[in-house]
Amino acid sequence: MTDFSILKPTRRVVAKVGSALVTNGGAGIDRSAIARWAADVAALRARGVDVIFVSSGAVAEGMARLGWTERPKAMPELQAAAAVGQMGLVNVYEQAFAAHGLHTAQVLLTHEDLADRKRYLNARSTITALLKHNVIPIINENDTVTTDEIRFGDNDTLGALVANLIDAQVLVLLTDQQGLYTADPRRDPDAEFISVGRADDLQYEAMAGGTGTGISRGGMLTKILAARRAANTGIHTVIASGHEANVLHRLLGGEAIGTLLYAPEASLAKRKSWLADHLQLRGKVTLDAGATKALLHGGKSLLPIGVIAVAGEFERGDAVGCVDESGRELARGLANYSSNETLRIMRKPSSEIESVLGYVDEDELIHRDNLVVTG
Repeated sequence: MTDFSILKPTRRVVAKVGSALVTNGGAGIDRSAIARWAADVAALRARGVDVIFVSSGAVAEGMARLGWTERPKAMPELQAAAAVGQMGLVNVYEQAFAAHGLHTAQVLLTHEDLADRKRYLNARSTITALLKHNVIPIINENDTVTTDEIRFGDNDTLGALVANLIDAQVLVLLTDQQGLYTADPRRDPDAEFISVGRADDLQYEAMAGGTGTGISRGGMLTKILAARRAANTGIHTVIASGHEANVLHRLLGGEAIGTLLYAPEASLAKRKSWLADHLQLRGKVTLDAGATKALLHGGKSLLPIGVIAVAGEFERGDAVGCVDESGRELARGLANYSSNETLRIMRKPSSEIESVLGYVDEDELIHRDNLVVTG
């Protein structure tokens, strides 16, 4: 039986907090709550765990500052509220984390950013660099520029997409509820609590209630759908109360808090299957014997120094094949550099990429997470 102990090995987690939590039900930013989460994250960072925050609250904080009691329906008013609210939101996060010697960085994303492969990789590289420098990314939808056509729709969905973007092992959706029930406990006194279940179990959709408040866009249904989306790439999801003390630290210690919707083992291979079978190759790179061995038997990423030839024209984010010196395909994956850039950096150590190109996006030509062995 799967239980919360599967969360113990987690080295990277995405935590999403909703508007009702961040703004204390819409009354304005809850500084004490953010301070608690900052202390929780600091304890995880001391253990070497990467934490990425997806935070709602900009629109709600903007509404509070502007004296609005109802969420506006017109896009310009929503965008104005978001612009006003972001100022206060990021300031509170920075102060709360600074108390623990941690910096924060605001990252605003739209659906277009993650739908476009180049922008997807750029966002991934930026967030990875922030984590490398011990900075806590605070991510939100870029409400000031989005339109209906490019919205995520809710930050639960954004949380799942970010978890996939940066290869997190766990997505934690913090809410004002204890977790998932068989019915809405606010309306049905006979509702039973669900502690553990499979993220792809379709019965949970029928159980999920609607939006909890007029401040939030989400609801339990969006969390169920986000958990299913995360599970497609092997990411476990926990739905838990954001009022719990040290909730993240305790969860990753294996304590049963909230509802665990675990990813079935079969889903771990789905992304590799997509890489292997569903992408059109835009080019090929030929590897020397050392790189061939590293890919086939060492579980390593492909570094530029191991490439001896480049064929075809491809851009950053395109799928390329990796072949040995006899032309036999060994693997395929998503390139971090274009064909022209690869020609310039091949046979060179990663430490020389910046001196050759004038910049460095990644140390690897193809990261192991974006590569599948086929030979």
